[in-house]
Amino acid sequence: MGFSDNALDRPIIGITNTFSDFNPCHGNVPQMIEAIKRGVMQAGGMPMVFPTISIHESFAFPTSMYLRNLMALDTEEMMRSQPVDAVVLVGGCDKTIPAQLMAAASLDVPVLSIPTGPMLTTLHQGDRLGACTDCRRYWGKFRAGEIDQAEIDEINGKLAPTTGTCMVMGTASTIACMVEAAGLSLPGTAAAPAVTAERFRLSELTGRRAVELGKTASEGRFSPRTILSPEAMTNA
Repeated sequence: MGFSDNALDRPIIGITNTFSDFNPCHGNVPQMIEAIKRGVMQAGGMPMVFPTISIHESFAFPTSMYLRNLMALDTEEMMRSQPVDAVVLVGGCDKTIPAQLMAAASLDVPVLSIPTGPMLTTLHQGDRLGACTDCRRYWGKFRAGEIDQAEIDEINGKLAPTTGTCMVMGTASTIACMVEAAGLSLPGTAAAPAVTAERFRLSELTGRRAVELGKTASEGRFSPRTILSPEAMTNA
């Protein structure tokens, strides 16, 4: 593929590409990957992007939960079959991050998780909207005849105003906070909105830190099985 010996002698940092045009939660993944690659190269590593499946709740019925284990297997085998020293797991939806961590714990390769981040919020008649909570609330009002078609159309245009995960304290934001508290993502990565400059600065920093993990991979001090201890999970 044209890589020089100089490039391949560096720590090889895998980056999972979970982007999909169907997945609004992961709409910022291409920009995040570019920032992660930048951080990896700044720290002297060699970034290598590889794809995995992309799951989310928008079109999965009745739930995407049954796809979580499939994604874990997909991610694990992609990581296992590549000569990586460490991996940056880019995910967002509430089944995606657990699937990636299941893969990482099974394989025990040094990883850093970075979520795509929550979308921004908007207002409707002074009321701050939150997907998916207000989606259900306002559609309930519409079906009850309390609001008309014009108003529900206006609300629909505001419920998901940007890319990113649901901005309420739902399962996506909860798992992101738990992973940060457990120590598998850098401080601040759980809450920075998806479309902000801070999200991409944190992506770059994650790339830099991943190189450090790759350089010390043989020591085993920062492997997922070491970090994801019962004490860490209780604390999270």
